[in-house]
Amino acid sequence: MKWFKFCLLCFACSIFTGCNDNLLSGYEAMPPITVAKPVVRDITLSKSYPGYVSAQNSVNLVARVSGYLEDSFYDAGSKVEKGKLLFLIEPTQYQDEVLSAESSLENAIAKRDYAQNNYTRMKEASASNAISEIDLIEAKSQLVAAEADVKNAEASLSLAKTNLSYCYVKAPFRGRVTIGTLSNGNYVNGSASPVVLATIFQEDLMYAYFNIEDNQYLKMLWDNKQMPFDSVEVFFDSPTRRVYKGKIDYIAPNIDLSMGTLRLRAEIKNHNGELKDGMFANVMLPYTKRDNALLIDDASIGFDQLGSFIYVINDSSEVEYRHITVGEVFDDTLRYVVSGLDKGEMYVSKALLKVRDGMKVNPVLK
Repeated sequence: MKWFKFCLLCFACSIFTGCNDNLLSGYEAMPPITVAKPVVRDITLSKSYPGYVSAQNSVNLVARVSGYLEDSFYDAGSKVEKGKLLFLIEPTQYQDEVLSAESSLENAIAKRDYAQNNYTRMKEASASNAISEIDLIEAKSQLVAAEADVKNAEASLSLAKTNLSYCYVKAPFRGRVTIGTLSNGNYVNGSASPVVLATIFQEDLMYAYFNIEDNQYLKMLWDNKQMPFDSVEVFFDSPTRRVYKGKIDYIAPNIDLSMGTLRLRAEIKNHNGELKDGMFANVMLPYTKRDNALLIDDASIGFDQLGSFIYVINDSSEVEYRHITVGEVFDDTLRYVVSGLDKGEMYVSKALLKVRDGMKVNPVLK
């Protein structure tokens, strides 16, 4: 009898242990999976356009007079201040022309003063009929001619001084200067056609030029009645992905008929001098706003032949394959979901390869 009770007890224990094993194996069949709910916030949608960057001003520094290039006074590629002397063209000839013009002016002034005094005396004599009217007219004519000679001499002196000033090629504004095209000692012929000595770029403020489709322009106007689209972001294909804030300051008055596009320009402040004239850029132009938009981790999105998809956890803790329509990325990691997901739903945010459609999981909300 005792032996029978002992066997019955062992049998009961084995049944109890088997049930626990089944429960444990069922628990282990539902692995913990990290899930998340979409972030809900207002966003501004933008579109990227290719463009290029141009300096605010760029001027060719030219030789406007002829002579030997005596010296240069800057380091190639360096930034110079407005008015700095950059090149010197042999000034001796033009200094002599200034001295000659000054002498001619002094001579013309002396002749004018003599003609003025002579006319004054003639006028007094004419009042007493001491001279004929013809003599007075002749004195007046000599005075007018002398005054004209003074003006001509003044113009010649001004021209001579201008030519002399052209020997000193100076920076028209604060900017960065390219390497010179000619070495010292070369003869430049400025009388035939201006010879470019170097180019200076004013780069504290840069312009980003880009084109948008004409229909996109109209759409932005309609969508942005409450949100002007004058602010843009400009970025470059570089490891840093530095973003520059810009402001639209020019919209072309016409559409390019050959391309069906509209030219726009944005101002960009170039405080650190990183931007250079001619760089290719991408311009992010906002075109509309979305209130209460849904954003999810970009890394949680998979791709197949149907497009983008995610795994959603339903009320039964089952994994559900879900095709979604997505938009642009925000804050580098969050992707805008256009359709296919509700704000209260949970989606698999990590370990996509560990789940499959219809699988039961233990969701862990991060």
